[in-house]
Amino acid sequence: MGYDYYYPSDYAMAAGITAFFGVYMVILIAIVVIQIVAMWKLYTKAGEKGWKSIIPIYNYVILFKISGLSPWLLLIFLVTIIPFVGWIADVALMAVLAYKLAKSFGKDGAWAVGLYFLPSIFYMILAFGSSTYVGPGGEPTNVVATTSSKEEEN
Repeated sequence: MGYDYYYPSDYAMAAGITAFFGVYMVILIAIVVIQIVAMWKLYTKAGEKGWKSIIPIYNYVILFKISGLSPWLLLIFLVTIIPFVGWIADVALMAVLAYKLAKSFGKDGAWAVGLYFLPSIFYMILAFGSSTYVGPGGEPTNVVATTSSKEEEN
């Protein structure tokens, strides 16, 4: 008694895997494009040119500037080559960046936690939502202009 079992051919398996990864790549590219648009919009809200958000290291320099942090803090990323200390420094720097960015858009500490743990979602909400840019680190930028205009009147 010979049993005929059906074994899918290797080509059918390869076609299924290729289709799966093809759909996966289309979804991934769509998410990346949405993230690029969100960062572009976020930079524009902060008064920077949107194209600055797509240049690899320069985008962090501008993001630190938007957040009210010194761009020299990017050198902390170089410390990440030191196994344990570097990782802690990187985690701390990203936490400070999330907090300062939240304050820059008038949000509170809970928003900073969201920016830290779910950055993709919270950056999109900041970019496409109704939040407005207050100033670097939450300090209004027009305070200096207001005091100087009062001094000119006197």
